[in-house]
Amino acid sequence: MNKTVEDLANRWLKRRKDGLSPLESRVLQSTLERTTITRDTNKAVAFHQTFGDRIADTIARIGGSWSFILGFLAFLALWTAGNAWLLTREAFDPYPFIFLNLVLSMVAALQAPVIMMSQNRQTERDRIDAAHDYEVNLKAEIEIMALHEKLDELRHSEIIGMREEILRMAEQIRRIDEKLSARSATQ
Repeated sequence: MNKTVEDLANRWLKRRKDGLSPLESRVLQSTLERTTITRDTNKAVAFHQTFGDRIADTIARIGGSWSFILGFLAFLALWTAGNAWLLTREAFDPYPFIFLNLVLSMVAALQAPVIMMSQNRQTERDRIDAAHDYEVNLKAEIEIMALHEKLDELRHSEIIGMREEILRMAEQIRRIDEKLSARSATQ
């Protein structure tokens, strides 16, 4: 049974081969070749990451953690308490803590774009994962349709075999009935 991608596209996707996306063609080809299409998308993404990408992801991971938030709150409490206590003497950053505001603004100004870069990469990873999930789901659906088709063929051939067996048995019963009728007529 030599099937082609075009045969499978017509049968299962109800489309012509030229109307298929490259992804759908790849799925149908892997179905014909009986190969898997799963792959580790994380490895592919990690392979293409630059040093800057890894740093941005690390900063986003740390900056979005409770340990960072709690640590930064402790830093702010120490800064304000230390400078408030030092107000009686020579305060480094006297109330209203203008230098602290400058530091916080700089941290926010640097941290926000870095986190956005990381989120953009995560969005791209999600797109890659979604496309891969679609590919795997399409292949699974096609394989299930193929199994249903095989089961239908088996059931059809069994029904034909049973029909032939019933016809053979009916013929035997008819002959036996004829013999019994012939015996009862002679007696």
